[in-house]
Amino acid sequence: MSGFALDSPNWGRIPPVRVTGRAEILASGEVLLPTSAGTLTVTLHESGARLRMGPPARDYGILVDLPAVRVPTVAHGDGETVVSSGAQALAIGHEPLSFVLSRGGRQVQASPGDGHFVRRFRLPPFALVDGGWFVSLELGEDTAVYGLGEKWGRLDRRGQLIRSFNHDALGVNAEVSYKNAPFAWSPDGWGVFVHTTAAVTHGVGYAPWSQRAYGLWVDSPSLDLFLLDGADGAAQLRQYTALTGRAPVPPRWSLGVILSKAYYRDAEEILSVAREVRARGMPCETITFDGRAWQDTDTRFAFEWCPKRYPDPAPVIAELKSLGFHICVWEYPLISVRNPLFAELAGKGWLLTDRRSGEAYRYRWDPEPFGAVLTALPESGLLDFTHPDAYAYWRDRHRALFEAGVDMIKADFGEQVDDFMVASDGSSGSELHNAYALLYNRCVYEAAERYAADGAFLFSRSAWSGSQRYPSQWGGDPQADWGGLAASLRGGLSWGLSGGPYYATDVGGFYGDRRDPELYVRWAQAAVYSAHMRLHGIGPREPWSYGPEAEAAVNSALRLRYRLIPYLEHAMTQARETGLPVQRAMALACPGERVARSFENQFFCGDDLLVAPCLQPGGEVEVYLPAGRWRRFPEGATFDGGRILRLELALDETAVFARDEARIPLGPDVIHTSDLGGGP
Repeated sequence: MSGFALDSPNWGRIPPVRVTGRAEILASGEVLLPTSAGTLTVTLHESGARLRMGPPARDYGILVDLPAVRVPTVAHGDGETVVSSGAQALAIGHEPLSFVLSRGGRQVQASPGDGHFVRRFRLPPFALVDGGWFVSLELGEDTAVYGLGEKWGRLDRRGQLIRSFNHDALGVNAEVSYKNAPFAWSPDGWGVFVHTTAAVTHGVGYAPWSQRAYGLWVDSPSLDLFLLDGADGAAQLRQYTALTGRAPVPPRWSLGVILSKAYYRDAEEILSVAREVRARGMPCETITFDGRAWQDTDTRFAFEWCPKRYPDPAPVIAELKSLGFHICVWEYPLISVRNPLFAELAGKGWLLTDRRSGEAYRYRWDPEPFGAVLTALPESGLLDFTHPDAYAYWRDRHRALFEAGVDMIKADFGEQVDDFMVASDGSSGSELHNAYALLYNRCVYEAAERYAADGAFLFSRSAWSGSQRYPSQWGGDPQADWGGLAASLRGGLSWGLSGGPYYATDVGGFYGDRRDPELYVRWAQAAVYSAHMRLHGIGPREPWSYGPEAEAAVNSALRLRYRLIPYLEHAMTQARETGLPVQRAMALACPGERVARSFENQFFCGDDLLVAPCLQPGGEVEVYLPAGRWRRFPEGATFDGGRILRLELALDETAVFARDEARIPLGPDVIHTSDLGGGP
């Protein structure tokens, strides 16, 4: 976009698109409308409308189902064309190209009413800009907007500038994030999904652009826009996930506690911890070999156990299995140039190439984030998941791991594709950057489906629209302080508002650990009510490492976690059927209570449990109880809703409430899912 500045663009210099002719109806139900920037293709469907301009984009499999196209009628008026079907109508203005989408007389969405002093629209409704498109939408005076992936700040995006572009974010303190989705929705009854893998910049009532409009800047010559008309957040998520897919219910064991750290340095350390877990009666399901725990950093990743520390991993795996642990191992899709596998895969054309040289790309890591624990990494190649043979090779190399006793893969990274890379299918780096996470997630999840003996489950850090089909995701690398806890919880809620139903945080925080027992306890108590639960960070994360009082409080929380598994499984069945997340922000869970939206640090777990995490030292919590009657969970007093409660919690207390009329199914007091009996 030549001369375009994000802070104060001169919109008047950008010529808007104009309609230049009459519409044509195809037998497919598509309506073609000629414009000054090419043909606009319009379709109406059950959940709204689809607008496309420019050349078709490369298909990476984001969509799992195309909505049925409704048979349209077209009316030509003075300066507008109206496409309608039943109660739906899309009125398309000509000078410039603009629109109003309505259903049953209700305006769903429209080009913005924000007018300039000398022109009708302050922002162009549609504009073809250097290398991409700009589209603007109407925002009501008090319209809230949610979604756009995993973001760490306020859940209501109004006033924010958000970029849908996957980053190795190195924490949870800025706008950049690991999981992005160019999908947003409003409680006012509309949603927008940009079907693309290109970067999308969202100015959501962003004042330097317009405080009363939503501007979308798509970094692609292809524009594919779904306008959704669900009445509330639940309906919007149902519509969006009908397009992009829903997550299956994961295996029961994945709901148990996952223990990890960066990292267990050798076999004796991980076995010592595993034995101590059982000796202390700590509820725990899975133990993790993180990256450096089982791989040689200089030569990773090649599906190889470090020969110095694990010349024969079989006895280690056997003992962990005898202790009742599932086993997780770490991976990333990069191969060190110091491993012979790099040359082998490069010779087959199975690595992404450098468009400047035609050779396999050698990714150079930024040394700034690395230190004593996270040691510097060697130059590496990236597997080309667009190559069918490379994809099959990577998927099937997992077979030996699963046959050796591994149960789940922690699929890390996936954000490293840059502009100079080219894929075998012709994808440019900019096309592939966000798609790479989706392809990587899909490949490793398919490996688990084929080869995992105890059900398919995946832990991935990077994700894009559609990645929710391959559960689950975790939030990466938070700072170990109260702000890191709060931001991690918002990241999970934000991902849930964007179609990702399952999420886990690094309980205790990843970096900057100060051995704060109170923080660790409060983080664990909050994580009990997430879809998945992992204790992880740099340094020990075992409860006893924080002292006896913290150990007692956390073990109590972990035991409750296991008792809640039947309830969590019910919420996961809902996710599979509707797209609703396990953790539900108040805007999603209480669509009829506007006041509830402002309480962004509390959430629902499933339908009936309201959780107000403690986010500051001292135990003080403020919680808004929605309308109705509530009781402290698991046992406690009852309260009338529609009010704010202020509580002071002891270390082993939580601010969790159940709907008074709800029956919360609880299982027995166990430390392992094998003790729960039948089930998934």
